[in-house]
Amino acid sequence: MNLFPDLKKKYTKESLSAREAQRLAEFIAFGPVIFQTARIMSKWGILEMLRNRNGGMTIEEIAKETAISTYAAKCLLEASLCIGIVLIDDKTNRFTLSKTGWFLINDPATKVNIDFNHDVNYLGWFNLEESLRKGKPEGLKTLGDWPTVYEGLSSLPKHIQDSWFGFDHFYSDNSFDQALEIVFGYKPRTLLDVGGNTGRWALRCVEYNKNVSVTILDLPQQICMMKENIKDKKGAERIDGLGVDLLDEAAPMPTDRKFDVIWMSQFLDCFSEEQIVSILKRATKVMNEESRLFIMETFWDRQRFEPAALCLTLTSLYFTAIANGNSKMYHSEDMERLINEAGIVIETTHDHLGHGHSIIVCKLK
Repeated sequence: MNLFPDLKKKYTKESLSAREAQRLAEFIAFGPVIFQTARIMSKWGILEMLRNRNGGMTIEEIAKETAISTYAAKCLLEASLCIGIVLIDDKTNRFTLSKTGWFLINDPATKVNIDFNHDVNYLGWFNLEESLRKGKPEGLKTLGDWPTVYEGLSSLPKHIQDSWFGFDHFYSDNSFDQALEIVFGYKPRTLLDVGGNTGRWALRCVEYNKNVSVTILDLPQQICMMKENIKDKKGAERIDGLGVDLLDEAAPMPTDRKFDVIWMSQFLDCFSEEQIVSILKRATKVMNEESRLFIMETFWDRQRFEPAALCLTLTSLYFTAIANGNSKMYHSEDMERLINEAGIVIETTHDHLGHGHSIIVCKLK
């Protein structure tokens, strides 16, 4: 397993003392209530109050300012103290914010992850064991009755939809500036955006280059959302959409023309290994010798820092329990193997884009 240096240090030898390991074990055992305690402390503004109040606050002051009982404040603060998101002055009994608490309210990735896990995943995690055994997203029934979450995105309640798209867009959008430079270094005139979702990448493309035309390939429901999203936006006349279910192996990509660039961003992680090979093989049918296929993914083994790898490997289990039951955040070596199996070759790889993305550039053999 080829891991980046920082990850090798973390995962190849024991780094905790026995007491630290025991504490982590209990942290895991009480994981659900730890999550909810931290989320409520943030949602109710208690962490922000502690950040802004010089000298800290007492339990009674917090209870008064948040309009909760002293009992509720005491339960939350004592738990938060042991979790490690607040500190206490042993002389004045005043609470202050810890470094971990600071990240909970200031780190954009952490805030996005909390909303995503609470609104989209939390109830569905109860069905993770069943999902792993069956290879089906058994937790999805907590959101609606669809084969995969993607068919239901347009029907989700707004707050859940907002958290899902907030999670998806946060990671992709932060890589777009660098990705545009890489893609348009090849001077494409036609671009096929496979899994183009709401059209955010397509809009960035037509804004970046006045000559490119973009075709978005996605589920029919997503194409409807995309058309609504790009309506009246600059360059929208150079974006068209084609509704197709790529899980259907008989469903081709648009073969009426060849594309200079085929773009797949945070797309292949939505499919199993067998489905990825099938999709990539169909992509070769709309390529020629000058075409390039760009795969942008957050590979968990190619992250600079361990927290990113942690988030990605746990996100794999969202795919298991909620999204589709059979996909994941892939190790880069697995993706390279699937690319080769599909009959295309890797020309180059760009790492460390945005929040941990890599772009693999492929061409025909």
